[in-house]
Amino acid sequence: MALTLEAPPVAPRPATGRPRPASRGRTTGDGFAANIFLLPIVAIFLLLVAVPTAQSVFYSFTDSKGFSPSYEWVGLRNYAAVFSDPSLLAGLGFTLLFAGATTVIITALAIPLAVALNKRFFGRTFARSLFFFVGVPALAIVGLIWQYIFSPVGSGAVNVVLGNLGLDPVPWLADSTLARFCVIFVAVWAAVGWHATLYLAYLQAIPGDLYEQAQIDGANGRQQFWAITMPELVPALVVSTFLLVTSGLKVYDLPFTMTKGGPGYSTNTITQQIMTRGLSQFDVGVGSALAVLFTVACLAVVLVQMSAASALSRRFS
Repeated sequence: MALTLEAPPVAPRPATGRPRPASRGRTTGDGFAANIFLLPIVAIFLLLVAVPTAQSVFYSFTDSKGFSPSYEWVGLRNYAAVFSDPSLLAGLGFTLLFAGATTVIITALAIPLAVALNKRFFGRTFARSLFFFVGVPALAIVGLIWQYIFSPVGSGAVNVVLGNLGLDPVPWLADSTLARFCVIFVAVWAAVGWHATLYLAYLQAIPGDLYEQAQIDGANGRQQFWAITMPELVPALVVSTFLLVTSGLKVYDLPFTMTKGGPGYSTNTITQQIMTRGLSQFDVGVGSALAVLFTVACLAVVLVQMSAASALSRRFS
């Protein structure tokens, strides 16, 4: 019987030297292919944002009427007209009032509402859905509904109830102060549930062990809120206030559908003034100047809000 000797298998030699770099041409080609997909976004940005903004800045220094190709250079005359027109100043005042009031009131109501909806009780799911779906309809539709409810005549829904109680009708939308109150009230009513849902999502991400440890240490509910709940809600607070400030500054549909900017100019907004001057009165120069000033003011407000949010984050971090 013959024996066959076989050589033991030889382990493969480890690779020596540096790994071979990828082809530079392939990397460049992949980057170029990826950048191609950005071209539609860049084109849309240039077409819908950059070019109209540049045109608005240019027309703000002219007396263009929009329908005629001829215009003259007027310098800063349109900007001076903005600060001397009482209707424009009234629109600026109500816009700032609306943005500030809705931001503060909705934030003050949404956080406690989210804390309440985060607790266990019968019908919790229905309550969450109810508060959320209130803010789903468009504000233009909400404004039309509440225009009927707050109608200053005797046939308005609220005045009908007051009449059944033996009270005189109230001029809800015919009085300047009451009209401002009604518009802000409806805006708060429509948005508080949505923002409460935003805070609720962050509340549900807080571990329950933190509250159990705080209870063991003897912390009461108020101490738990400021030491545990509030620091965890800072990111939601930043997002919520940013959305409220930006939406409040550019508001148009709700005041317009409820009051048409009246009575007088009491509920007039900057966006409504831009539309009226530029499209209805064909004063494109003043409308463009107002739009440029409004854009700069919005950027300033957003920067201040972001700085305050950053300081708040550092405070609770």
